[in-house]
Amino acid sequence: MTIRTLVGASLVLALTGAASAETTITVATVNNGDMIRMQRLMPDFYAQHPDIKVNWVTLEENVLRQRVTTDIASKGGQYDVLTIGNYEVPIWAKQGWLLALDNLGADYKQADLLPQVAAALTVDSKLYAVPFYAESSMLMYRTDLLEKAGLKMPENPDWDFITTAAAKMTDKAAGVYGICLRGKAGWGENMAFITTMNNTMGGSWFDMQWKPQFDGAEWKKTLSTYLDLMGKYGPPGASSNGFNENLALFQTGKCGMWIDATVAASFISDPKESKVADKVGFAPTPTRAGGSNHGNWLWSWNLGIPASTKKADAARTFVAWATSPAYLKLVAEKEGIANVPPGTRTSLYENPEYLKVAPFAKMTLTAIQSANTAHPSDKPVPYTGGQFVAIPEFQAIGTAVGQQFSAALAGKATVDQALAAAQTLTAREMTRAGYPK
Repeated sequence: MTIRTLVGASLVLALTGAASAETTITVATVNNGDMIRMQRLMPDFYAQHPDIKVNWVTLEENVLRQRVTTDIASKGGQYDVLTIGNYEVPIWAKQGWLLALDNLGADYKQADLLPQVAAALTVDSKLYAVPFYAESSMLMYRTDLLEKAGLKMPENPDWDFITTAAAKMTDKAAGVYGICLRGKAGWGENMAFITTMNNTMGGSWFDMQWKPQFDGAEWKKTLSTYLDLMGKYGPPGASSNGFNENLALFQTGKCGMWIDATVAASFISDPKESKVADKVGFAPTPTRAGGSNHGNWLWSWNLGIPASTKKADAARTFVAWATSPAYLKLVAEKEGIANVPPGTRTSLYENPEYLKVAPFAKMTLTAIQSANTAHPSDKPVPYTGGQFVAIPEFQAIGTAVGQQFSAALAGKATVDQALAAAQTLTAREMTRAGYPK
């Protein structure tokens, strides 16, 4: 820490260190439960670092992505810490937009980070962001409704079973819908789910020549199944629902099944937040009948420091605190160990106390470890990713396609119309970027 000593009328800098007195940093973050919880726990940070103040800018997911992308690309310097995904980190690091985070202190225990998660944030052997939490995807379901339907969840469910179960669980008169899925447009919203669903169907975004594949049988099967499920057994207004909206629906007992991020498990299992906490089961993300690709994604929300910041030391101090083993311990003490941010550290999944109270722990770890981002499709593809295609152009293209599919969910386009539009716009943008061979 910087110590200032008053000698006469002069202020002499005695020791250089993490942050200067009265430094205010601005942190851009997403409006999900774990990040809101962190804001409640800030008194711990201030007690340790009274010379650093944090100005929070908390935004909805799509808005956050748009604003931080614009700011960092233009070197605007509006934020000192960014909440970004493992999609952005390697792309931005190669552009020189992020500071390396390879020295966060001896107590940080960097080697404890889950290898799959750390690897996605590493460029040239250096971390360029650190995970606050990480996730894959899985099926969450109401055990009581499944039993009432006379069904038993298979060890490896497929989409045929999901369709049958959704039909039998739906009771619209009682406000209960067999399935809830993302419908809100966005490359990280509805397209995160629909892209992985297409992977389970044997499809891909592009062939080896970077030609879009929306005119193929797999995408038609994917979108048809998705719209059929949501149209018959999903909640009204689903084209506006993202992660947070579906979380609220599930917690209030309105969803029979929900396929989404593993991080949701602690929120729907917490009796303080969920009316159905004691009636929740977990299973792998469904695949097609006879298939083996569960399409589970790999995502992490991470804290990174833009190269444009003028407050790097204070930002680094905050980032180290927010993603440290000590922070996990703090959450366990204040909120209960089941609510510790998941998916980042090996030690958490070796902790018997956590395993005892978190029935979703083993499923979460298995999903993260089995996410095959190097080969997301059963077909040969020229890209990596899982729920995204790891190229800079995907952010814009994915959102544009997501808008077409969200419109189809709202009844404004047919399956064929949405796919044709997706094919045309993707081919146009990829040609502009010089991809097709």
